[in-house]
Amino acid sequence: MTLRLAIFDCDGTLVDGQAGVVNAMEAAFAGLGLAPPDKHTVRRAVGLSLPQAIRLLAPDAAEQTRTALDAAYRDAFRSARESGSLVEPLYDGIAELVRGLSAAGWLLGVATGKSQRGLEHCLNIHGLAAHFCTLQTADNHPSKPHPSMIETALAESGGDRAATVMIGDTQYDMAMAVNAGVRAIGVDWGYHTAQELREAGAEAVARDPAHLMELLG
Repeated sequence: MTLRLAIFDCDGTLVDGQAGVVNAMEAAFAGLGLAPPDKHTVRRAVGLSLPQAIRLLAPDAAEQTRTALDAAYRDAFRSARESGSLVEPLYDGIAELVRGLSAAGWLLGVATGKSQRGLEHCLNIHGLAAHFCTLQTADNHPSKPHPSMIETALAESGGDRAATVMIGDTQYDMAMAVNAGVRAIGVDWGYHTAQELREAGAEAVARDPAHLMELLG
């Protein structure tokens, strides 16, 4: 029996987490007396692991400053989560998509630049955690587009590589899929354009969750 595995990115694919990311990044920069990064650039960095995102946002900063920004961001994001002010809404139709795929026999996973704690909190808040059999986060892997997250998801789930698809909103997700030798399907409700997704290796770009279900067959 072929085991089909659908691996989702989180921010920009399952949930719209840009506000929390931007707010925490601005707080981190402000806490160190630095000018805030451009919001658009922050959104485009979503999907990378935190050290890589900070390197993109503060290319001229000393390594010591980047390390301090990393810690300050984590503190700001954790404070928002613990205070209840963090807002990470599911995109319309995502809950139905996840439940529908699970009911159809798909194995489901997540590969994200979030921390393990952050991802588990997000899935639990939305009542979706039980549908996912493998969760891969920045805590244990190199940043996308390295294929490590997908390779581990395959090993943990027992999914067939030829029947595995990576679903995401950024070129990092699509490139990771290409590097791992699995299908790549983009979504156009996130942070990179459909053209960028196709150029990075997406075989198709879904307009909405219902269209994504059609593409998955």
